[in-house]
Amino acid sequence: MSADERVTRSQFSSRLRPLSAPQPMARLPRRIWSDEDWQQIQRGYLPREMNEKWIVFAEEEVVLLHRSWTGHGLFAATFAPVDGGGRRIAGAVVERDTERYEGTDDAYDCILLELVLAAIVLGEPAPELRSELVELTRRKAGSADAPADLILHSLLGVRNDAGPAPTEGGRARV
Repeated sequence: MSADERVTRSQFSSRLRPLSAPQPMARLPRRIWSDEDWQQIQRGYLPREMNEKWIVFAEEEVVLLHRSWTGHGLFAATFAPVDGGGRRIAGAVVERDTERYEGTDDAYDCILLELVLAAIVLGEPAPELRSELVELTRRKAGSADAPADLILHSLLGVRNDAGPAPTEGGRARV
């Protein structure tokens, strides 16, 4: 697959599972994504190795984020144009079936959604988002000493000091 090809639902046959208990997100990332970011996000992200945790693809204005091992959909974010250029997330839903996703914290969901798009799809370092996700995870787990690398690998498939595996233009090479 070349860097210009889009990831699509059809590449996964029946492996992907839609959100079973979607709940509107109370908090949304405030970031304005550039037109170039939006083009990259629309191409999606296809994991190329077992440690990568996310499949991301777009259908029209909706970007769907699925866990790679289970195929479970966890987020669906609707993007809208912004005056002056770029896009923002105008609305999103998150999985609330606790058998599929244990998240119940609005701040955590907001950071995780933005971080997957920024670090995984776009290949950005995103140190502030990574730190915030680690802190929220530690609070949620009640373990202030949980190693950041372990947390980030578990949630994102990346280490604290590095992004995902090398990519072509932010996408995994297949």
